[in-house]
Amino acid sequence: MNSCVSRISKRHGILLLAGVAPSALLFPVLAIAQTAEQSADQGGQVGMAEIIVTANRREERGQDVPISITALSPQRLEQQGVNKEQDLQASVPSLVVGPNGQGSRDSNSFTIRGQGATFQASPGVVVYMNEVPLPAGITLSQQGGPGNFIDLENMQVLSGPQGTLFGRNTTGGAVLLVPKKPNDEFGGWIKGEYGNYDRKYVEGAVNLPVNDKLAIRVVGAYHDRDGYTHDVVWNKDRDNEHWYSGRIGILFKPTETISNYLMAYGSYSKNNGAGLINKGFNTAAMAGIGICGDYPVAFVGGYSCDVYRATTAQADAWGPRKTGFSTDTFAKTETWGISNTTDIELSDALTLRNIVSYQKMKVGYRYDGDATVLQQHDVDPGVLPAPGVVTLPGTSIPVTYSYPTLASELPRDNFRVWSEELQLQGKMLDGHLDWTIGGFYFDQRPDGLQGSRANVYCIGLMTGQCEPSVAQYGTSTVSKALYGQATLNLGAVSPSLEGVRLTGGYRQTWDHVYGFATQYNFNAALPAGTVVCGKDSALVVPVGTALDSCAFNGSQRWSEPSWTVGLDYKVMSNVLLYGKVSHSYKAGGFNPYAVFFGLNGDPDTRTFDPEKVTTYEIGMKSDFRLGSVPFRFNVAGYSTDYKGIQRATGDYNAATNAGGARTLNGDARIKGVELEASMRPFPGLEIGGNFSYTDASYKKYQYISGGGTIACNGVVAPGGVADASCLPFQYVAPYIWSAHISAEQPLGDDIGTLAFYANYSHTSRQYTEAVNLPQNQPGAYLEAFGLLNASLDWRKVGGSGFDLSLFATNLANKLYRISNADVYQSGALLYWATLYGEPRMYGLRVKYTFGGG
Repeated sequence: MNSCVSRISKRHGILLLAGVAPSALLFPVLAIAQTAEQSADQGGQVGMAEIIVTANRREERGQDVPISITALSPQRLEQQGVNKEQDLQASVPSLVVGPNGQGSRDSNSFTIRGQGATFQASPGVVVYMNEVPLPAGITLSQQGGPGNFIDLENMQVLSGPQGTLFGRNTTGGAVLLVPKKPNDEFGGWIKGEYGNYDRKYVEGAVNLPVNDKLAIRVVGAYHDRDGYTHDVVWNKDRDNEHWYSGRIGILFKPTETISNYLMAYGSYSKNNGAGLINKGFNTAAMAGIGICGDYPVAFVGGYSCDVYRATTAQADAWGPRKTGFSTDTFAKTETWGISNTTDIELSDALTLRNIVSYQKMKVGYRYDGDATVLQQHDVDPGVLPAPGVVTLPGTSIPVTYSYPTLASELPRDNFRVWSEELQLQGKMLDGHLDWTIGGFYFDQRPDGLQGSRANVYCIGLMTGQCEPSVAQYGTSTVSKALYGQATLNLGAVSPSLEGVRLTGGYRQTWDHVYGFATQYNFNAALPAGTVVCGKDSALVVPVGTALDSCAFNGSQRWSEPSWTVGLDYKVMSNVLLYGKVSHSYKAGGFNPYAVFFGLNGDPDTRTFDPEKVTTYEIGMKSDFRLGSVPFRFNVAGYSTDYKGIQRATGDYNAATNAGGARTLNGDARIKGVELEASMRPFPGLEIGGNFSYTDASYKKYQYISGGGTIACNGVVAPGGVADASCLPFQYVAPYIWSAHISAEQPLGDDIGTLAFYANYSHTSRQYTEAVNLPQNQPGAYLEAFGLLNASLDWRKVGGSGFDLSLFATNLANKLYRISNADVYQSGALLYWATLYGEPRMYGLRVKYTFGGG
């Protein structure tokens, strides 16, 4: 074996690359691969399924790309039941997907290798549709609307810093949704599903070739499903689905060298909101600030802390699939966009590309943060229960709700996005040099008023009688960038270095983030017609002037580089080794909930700083055979230096008695390993899986505590420096793994093909809190869970275009939590609520494919 490896290394003059992959894995695979090379299919394929990816902004085999990338075909997405972001949990190494403590299931944030979304900040993992970043909310970590997973060519998940080739520079990675483009063959498909919870899904696409220069593809979807968490106050099911979407693609090729692809999409979703479950109140802290006291309920009613305990006891008795809200919650998303991609082949070696887009997104929602009939935290109370329907838990005191916000509700997010990217791609040196240069412009601004009204810590006895605060805000982001990246096959320098490729890329980004905010509160103790400003409780102003008198703004500019340097080598046609170093950053932001403004020596929390990461990565991608059995084995190891991590948390200014929020910055080190493997022991049978281990820890994480806290350095007085570096890392599941089996058996005589797929995925526990120790924040750890999904398909029934399928997700009906409201120690919110994942879903699917599909 050693002599075999020696001959390979000497022949290519590349012993120095031996350190690019772990030697314990490298040597056996090299030896196997050398034997396998004799029987490999053309192009180095050895019987494993191939997906053409665009991670380098050009079409390549996934196994030829020196990037940690997971690609899923549309068939695999369907088999796994992937209809939305949450369904991808544990399907991709190092990927965590969840609402991240937010009050909407539509907010499904991607976190890769410990880097993801932060409240009020730009995403750490950007989702692209047709090479265009989807609009991302500010009040919710939501990118785009529903329907993005319909009729895809594939989906690609890129891990690690992105910036030298993609539109928006990010620290964690990118998710590429590649829609099917029109082609020159008439065809299409239509699919219907019916299942439990009255699941009614209809999807379809049709491809229409007009002539040899013009083709159109139209896609539509409608999803409707009852919820699985029942609200006993409103007699409604929360966690339901109701949305529809459409997409049209027009491909125009006026000449052999010019191609224009126009894509327009739109979607609308409105549901009954997330079924949050109350788990408790911090009655000790509430008593300390006078919200309640340990008095007999019989004497003081809603002022007794026992009312809060009785409220939680009632929620516990209902269990995890029932709740009771003080307001009729909902979540609504409207989004549409249009993008145009023009490709002009200037010569055989030079292509000019232009990608322009315009998108709009409007999000509205009400939610009951504490998930009870109390008004500890209600955002946009909206429609309220009728008088006499609700009594204070543990008492016979009737509750009468007042001050509905229905007439004054504004969208929580309402903005438009324009982007423009001009790109030039070329080849030189007889194909040994591939290069791309370009410029990118991104402009996201409010497209109308945005705001909310909210009840926060309304005393129990006053439930329904506290008038909500008023807030309006707006944040704009303008990003400009110039970038370039080139890959040189060193065979252009010396024939002995053929196959050794050096990649270098650089990007300079200029970001400008600016915004405004205003917030004021009503108080019965104030003179009639006056309110108190949220930024300063001593600032009392007439209600008619409050929007201006209580306003503040902030602006910040940054100019930062992103770069990458990498070396990869195909030891032989089926084994790729690579190593790279990448650096990128994510812009800071504006904080509309600031209560410190840089006055009298205090900090200025109106804006927060960028994140910066540098990642060192080595990896190997390999296809080989053991006898006649094809195998695929990919491995990557990385180490990331993470500077200025954005962590959102509550805030308190004792000087102005004002509560708000802020975004902290810290430093960390993240290391990990990612594995993907599969084999085909028999024709039609595939066994595979993935595994990732992420080791993340803070190196430096300090902040000034406005109201005092207990931190890693003990008890911290108000205004003191708290050390949070001993905390578990937020939104990281150290171990993620999955295993699948896929089997296909032709039935013969044009009866069709029987296909079975099963997947088991496991996610270890993850910590969700930003600043508090585990013992101070109940539920901050989301427990480990595993999910089993399966489908049984009868394809081309009787030789027809029909497919019949039985499917099930969460087959074992596992009860698991996906989000936690970490405000048990926050200001005056002081509650604990949680959100559970989907129960078992099952049903029947019928699909008809005609023409070219």
